[in-house]
Amino acid sequence: MFDWEFRDPWFCLLTLVGPIVYHLLSRRHPASVMYSTLTVIDQAPRTLRTRSANLPAMLFAIAPVAMAIALAGPRSGDDETRIGKEGIAIVMVVDRSSSMHARDLVPTDRNIDRLAVVKAMFKNFVIGEGSDTFSMANVGAGRPDDVIGLVAFAGYADGLCPLTLDHGNLLNILEDVQIVTQRSEDGTALGEGLALAVERLRTHPARSKVAILLTDGVSNAGNIAPVQAAELAAAHNVSVYCIGAGTRGVAPIPVPNPFTGQIEWQKARVDIDETILEMIAAKTNGQYFRATDAQSLAQIYNQIDRLERTEITELRFLQYHEWYGPFVWIALTAIIMAGLLGASFFRRLP
Repeated sequence: MFDWEFRDPWFCLLTLVGPIVYHLLSRRHPASVMYSTLTVIDQAPRTLRTRSANLPAMLFAIAPVAMAIALAGPRSGDDETRIGKEGIAIVMVVDRSSSMHARDLVPTDRNIDRLAVVKAMFKNFVIGEGSDTFSMANVGAGRPDDVIGLVAFAGYADGLCPLTLDHGNLLNILEDVQIVTQRSEDGTALGEGLALAVERLRTHPARSKVAILLTDGVSNAGNIAPVQAAELAAAHNVSVYCIGAGTRGVAPIPVPNPFTGQIEWQKARVDIDETILEMIAAKTNGQYFRATDAQSLAQIYNQIDRLERTEITELRFLQYHEWYGPFVWIALTAIIMAGLLGASFFRRLP
């Protein structure tokens, strides 16, 4: 079946002209030749010509029907539609300093460090998949229409992924992020990490720009102070959501025994500069959150997900295939054939 519709269906009423035309042209005219008897003619076999005597009238009747359908504009919509959506630009700024080795976000499993939890929550934030791995909290629908980039920092900041809609490649890069192992690379260059994120965002044409800054320590490295980075973000209309990750008090950290090589657990004090993070959020029209476990971190990402939603306008362009052409040709062909047949094979006298 054809999935058709008519652009101007009222023209279909003109198809009623077809039966009228057929009735007028197929009427028999009074005989003009006198016969003494019609018995011989009635007994004669009917020829193709006599059986098809009304064919010209039928063709003339088909013509206005076909033209009426053509004027109604038959068309069918293509299966594909183009949808234009406008998302926002987001850069995730992730701490990968040695303190991310702490095992306090999932207290029941000491094999899971802070960075592993952050990666899982980041993935759920980007693509949205039912519930997260560690806290079984519901996650959002993902950010399919947003361009997202990734910056990691420890003693220095590193732009790992530019702003992109290729979220699969983004998450592959995220999986390769590791906690620093060299003492020379360790530290918390919080200001540099945020400044690099702002640099990525400032030239992007998106109307809404967001940086999500996650750290578990105190800024102690880098050449850019956090307050300078916050001022830079505010100047370029970048909203910064700051997350302090880590339980309150002390957290277990695995440390290899230098003599036996076995892993031993030490208690390390959790020291997050919440004052600086709150200042950054306040200056940039963002918010500060404290995540003490995987569940609270999941809830924070969900809250940010709800806060940073732009109204998306969908522009749908449905392409139509017009079918009026074949009906025009049918009408013209019917008129020409009716005229030729009526003047030759089906010619009537007088």
